[in-house]
Amino acid sequence: MSAAETDDRAESIRMIRDSAAAVAPRGGDLKRVRDLRWQDPGFDAGLFRQMGEMGWIGLRVPEALGGAGLGVAEMCGLAEELGAGLVPEPLIPCALSAQLLAACGGKGRLPALLAGDAVVLTAWQERADTLEVPGSPDAPRRFLPMAAGADVFLLPLREGGRLALYELPAERCAPAVERTQDGGNLGTLQPNLQDATKLADDVGTALADALDEAALVTAAYLLGGMERAFAMTLDYLKTRQQFGKIIGTFQALQHRAADVRMQVALTRASIDSAAAALDAGAAGDARRAAVSRAKARAAEASLRVTRECIQLHGGIGYTDDYDAGLYLRKAMVLANQYGSASLHRRRFMAASPEVEE
Repeated sequence: MSAAETDDRAESIRMIRDSAAAVAPRGGDLKRVRDLRWQDPGFDAGLFRQMGEMGWIGLRVPEALGGAGLGVAEMCGLAEELGAGLVPEPLIPCALSAQLLAACGGKGRLPALLAGDAVVLTAWQERADTLEVPGSPDAPRRFLPMAAGADVFLLPLREGGRLALYELPAERCAPAVERTQDGGNLGTLQPNLQDATKLADDVGTALADALDEAALVTAAYLLGGMERAFAMTLDYLKTRQQFGKIIGTFQALQHRAADVRMQVALTRASIDSAAAALDAGAAGDARRAAVSRAKARAAEASLRVTRECIQLHGGIGYTDDYDAGLYLRKAMVLANQYGSASLHRRRFMAASPEVEE
């Protein structure tokens, strides 16, 4: 990539980040996020529509099918900003669905999804902590994020050794919904094939690629959250006094803060490297290794960083009224989404046989 192309790419990512300020301004309060917790559907449908109008849902969809046709780095930059603001709208799972529908040639509810007029979730997961898609016709599909607000479900089914894709209206099979630690919800769907419409005969490769990207973009969201939690913690250390001194001058706390900063920096490096690899066309083991390295680090670091931030705040950090705790709760929900740290470490080792245990 030439210097001019590199500069153009950096400008594109900067513009995407800036556009996120309309939804999640850096340093803004979290009143909207608090108000949506423990409510159905757990997000603002009007704001989700606005995300569609801004082109975010179709960021990775080709322009010929109504998307923006941008890269993984742009998507990660956007997710990082949304993570900093704890935005609850299901952009990542809906972007995954948009990529699947694009692989079907734009069939089904793709136009409505790209416009933000329909929340389309892909019901692919049958058990905890996996990226495998068995496609069993009668198995419940689990861990559907923000399922209480879904309009349509996409259902991958194994047929003749291939993974077909079906579309199923939510009103024909209401999912069972349970609350999550951050105030959102997860759904369990029992497939109802009688009301399903077949969209494609084989989406196996497209779904595997989309799941990889969803894992990486989730890592970027976690990065934004841990970075914002750390910034809040630094502000607290610079203003809180104890024994007549600013607590940020205590050497023990400075050392702990330095460790947190290192975790954030290492996570960013892993995500940037993985996004660059995917945008450069990495495939097979190289693609899986890059994604898994980033997701494993982000999943582990997000929990470590947010817990450390709570402790550095002292007693006030444990209260629900203080914003630092919201970032820990979000990390607890998302750390295992699209694969836990342990799963991705195993996948990285399998994809990188030259790395010793």
